[in-house]
Amino acid sequence: MTKSYKKNQGDYNISKSTYSLDWEYSSDVLLRHKKIHRMKKEEVVLKKFLCLCMTVLLIITLSGCSGQKEQRVYTKEKPLVLRLALVDGEATCYYKGAKEVSKRVYDKTNGRIKINVIPGGALGGERGTVELAMNGDLDIATSANSVLTNWIPQMAILDQAYLWKNSNEAHAAVDGAVGKLIEQEAQKKMGVHVIGYMESGFRDVFSVKPIEKVEDFKGVKIRTMQNRYHMAAFKSFGAMPVALPFGEQFTALQQGTIDACENGVSGCYTNGFYEVTKNITNTHHAFVYILLCMSDKSWNMIPDDLRQPFLEGVKEGCDAERGYLVEANADATQKLKEKGVTFHDIDTARLQALYKKEAAAEGFAFDPVWQQAVDQAIETAKSM
Repeated sequence: MTKSYKKNQGDYNISKSTYSLDWEYSSDVLLRHKKIHRMKKEEVVLKKFLCLCMTVLLIITLSGCSGQKEQRVYTKEKPLVLRLALVDGEATCYYKGAKEVSKRVYDKTNGRIKINVIPGGALGGERGTVELAMNGDLDIATSANSVLTNWIPQMAILDQAYLWKNSNEAHAAVDGAVGKLIEQEAQKKMGVHVIGYMESGFRDVFSVKPIEKVEDFKGVKIRTMQNRYHMAAFKSFGAMPVALPFGEQFTALQQGTIDACENGVSGCYTNGFYEVTKNITNTHHAFVYILLCMSDKSWNMIPDDLRQPFLEGVKEGCDAERGYLVEANADATQKLKEKGVTFHDIDTARLQALYKKEAAAEGFAFDPVWQQAVDQAIETAKSM
């Protein structure tokens, strides 16, 4: 029994030793398998990481490419077609000027850029179309300079009464330092490119009763734009400025809600104000520009080789509009006289002095950089 036990014990010991060796071998194999598995897992993770990096790099590269302007080739047969919105109707010199811009651009670019003019406020009012251009939903908006003060408050300096003595000063401003400031600020604050300046020029007063001297303004209810500087001017003259939408003033004159309104002379004729106002006073109290505001999206569609010819065409068209305005005012003056309208001169120096006093009382102040640009324009105009 004892021998058998020992044998069994020996067998047991041998078996145990063999088991121990097998276990150690198995453990070693298991460790190696785990190591291999871990290495494969790390390799998979590394591959995934590299794939992710390559994907991110590709996205960045594609984003960079998409940020570049589209370099399409436009031809006369397949031109770049742009829409220009205008609030004025086809009977105005402004429409004629916009069409001239279109023609000059077409000629300068050999038919590779075509501008379709959409008049009569069909695409909205001035502020609305400017916002469309800012959002890239309209190619070119046209707007009075006062509208842009909503985004560029420094431009309010141009809304002052009696800022310019003549059109040469007004032109020297936007063709020079003032224009550069407008264009820089428009790109920075609005994301649009101001590519040209048409104009409606100096504004005068249309009234039911004659206004021949400053005292005649007393108590006159006059429609003005919603503009603090224009309203301050008429307040200083003794009138009662009333802000009304442009489209309501004819009816307001008919019904006696207002006694007068103000605009360019050609506007008095084309809008039929002579039917309800038989007097025009040559106040020349303010000068209004019509800015061409182009969306950044549309600007970037113009190939590099067409940008300079495009801007030259716009400039030539805007210069032509200035001439059309002079002709339109002269023609309107003659026709208005035939309609029984009487023109009156007034002491504009006295009106200017009254406005300056009111401006000082209200604390009107302007950016010194813009004031310097205005002063520079006045000096430049002396040699024109």
